[in-house]
Amino acid sequence: MMDELVMAVPAAGLWERGRFQGLQVGGKAWLEYVFEPRHSRFLPRAQAESDPGWKQVIPYVILSCGEAVFCYRRGQRSTEARLRALHSVGLGGHIRHSDDSLFAAPGWAAYREALRRELREEVELGAAVASERLVGLINDDATEVGRVHIGLVHLLELAAPAVRARESKIAAGRFAPVAELRGERAPAMESWSAFCLKGWEQMQSQSGWTPEA
Repeated sequence: MMDELVMAVPAAGLWERGRFQGLQVGGKAWLEYVFEPRHSRFLPRAQAESDPGWKQVIPYVILSCGEAVFCYRRGQRSTEARLRALHSVGLGGHIRHSDDSLFAAPGWAAYREALRRELREEVELGAAVASERLVGLINDDATEVGRVHIGLVHLLELAAPAVRARESKIAAGRFAPVAELRGERAPAMESWSAFCLKGWEQMQSQSGWTPEA
């Protein structure tokens, strides 16, 4: 697992466009940088995990239906040990070299394939996708895991709240109102999910970004 090649971009290049902590809604300048093929590299994951000079690019997919989102607890078999037992509203993982394509812009093609692959592996969708859009980025330099990753927030709106977990690392999955997950009795959330829930209304207002936008 740690010898696989994963997509990453230089942190210094990202921050030339302005540094941010938390959720950056929209984020056109940063997204253009990430998906410019000459900026990305496929590095051994073990190297990337220990080098904050690089940010591993992670599709972070939120499944929603109306004002409810799919949430779950990261199980003990989660590949990221530092996030186990925390709750999350995001699905996804590393962009592997095998996700890359010779027939399209490497960064964008690899991102799209990784997004689809991770969804297939982690959950079964029991309803049609009504809409999907890339609405921003997440950065969290306050945590060990966050310092070497950058999240791309992708919203998938489903026609019905029908999702079944395929993997044991997706535990206690359910749809819950955003208001409940932001309330005083909300479960302990990983930081990326907390950022997204806080900025939910801002993300919902975004039309979405593509390389052609």
